[in-house]
Amino acid sequence: MSSEPQDFVAVYDEHVWDVYGFLGYRLSSREEVEDLVQGTFERALRAWDRFDPERASARTWLLTIAQNLLIDHYRRSSRGAEEPLPEGEPGEEQLGTYEDFDVRLGIAPELEAALDELNERERELIALRFGGDLNGPEIADVTGLSLANVQQILSRSLRRMRATLGADERARA
Repeated sequence: MSSEPQDFVAVYDEHVWDVYGFLGYRLSSREEVEDLVQGTFERALRAWDRFDPERASARTWLLTIAQNLLIDHYRRSSRGAEEPLPEGEPGEEQLGTYEDFDVRLGIAPELEAALDELNERERELIALRFGGDLNGPEIADVTGLSLANVQQILSRSLRRMRATLGADERARA
């Protein structure tokens, strides 16, 4: 088990953009993505003494936390209740902040339209693969699906997205 604060900072530095990418594929609001990235690392910091690298990689563990926060976010959104994240949690000074985010962060409108054509499961797997940079076995671990099922869903989803993107390109020409 790892509980050293400097280890957590290294994990944060290495995987913050994987978490951001995963959530960016799932949400259209940059502010929501940033809030959930912050929430993911807050939860991870609180549970850091329980992280076991023998059970999962840090990236897989963080993306599982992000996925659970995303599910909670969708549930809250469907009820219309927004709760602010608690202030003053331990570790805020260790994480620091990113003041200079690039305003162009996010996915292209064409990609967003292609993702909108997918169902929730397909979009989740695309987000884990390309946003979270997980491979097939890691996605299977996070989702509880078989590797064959993950590969089949990804393949079918990518074909549908290519068709949508190709149709958009032909329409513009």
